[in-house]
Amino acid sequence: MSGRLTDRVALITGASRGIGAAVARRFAAEGAHVILVARTVGGLEELDDEIQALGGSATLVPLDLKDGPGIDRLGGAIAERWKRLDVLVGNAGLLGVLGPLAHLKADVWEDVIAVNLTANWRLVRSMDPLLRAAPAGRAIFVSSGVGSRPKAYWGAYAVSKAGLEMLARIYAAETVKTPVKVNLVDPGPTRTAMRAAAMPGEDPMTLPTPEDVAELFLELAVPEWTKTGEIVRFRDWQAERAAQA
Repeated sequence: MSGRLTDRVALITGASRGIGAAVARRFAAEGAHVILVARTVGGLEELDDEIQALGGSATLVPLDLKDGPGIDRLGGAIAERWKRLDVLVGNAGLLGVLGPLAHLKADVWEDVIAVNLTANWRLVRSMDPLLRAAPAGRAIFVSSGVGSRPKAYWGAYAVSKAGLEMLARIYAAETVKTPVKVNLVDPGPTRTAMRAAAMPGEDPMTLPTPEDVAELFLELAVPEWTKTGEIVRFRDWQAERAAQA
């Protein structure tokens, strides 16, 4: 299969559904071999069937991202098999519980920070040598508008996204003299299960689909993308594309 990501290796976390699954399908359709990470084995296997039907190829990695040593072992396995990683997509995320900060249970806070922030630091730590070994390494992390705009009751989720934005931009500054480009996507309201949990009264049919948003991830993943340290907001990007059409 040939395409914009032919012969590239892409790791996608939170790949079993939503934006992660849409990005995986899009990357595979463009020729990438996708390494799919998620806790849900059944979801990964269903996605693998879809990718094979497209003529693509995937490696399935059932992994809880709270397992830091497991992330390290994954980095070692990628190094042994491919010796590089062309694209890292840190998409996995937990919403947690929306409510006053003072009412949050400690285990909810710790789980959200562990998956949304600490796991992405662990991915950077493990995958950095592999991204640097690629001709045009690309790291893409998923943020949210609440990461830069304080919003009551979004507590742990908003704090984790604020931390992730700083993590990614520091990593971008540390790799600025290399071919590695590090950016964030703010997908905005998207038709996902997480959005439905956060906003149960919203009509999902009014929202962009994960497949719509996956097009932006593809643009940031290709070697031709040269910006780094950016937060790219899907609606702004979409409006810019429409203006150019």
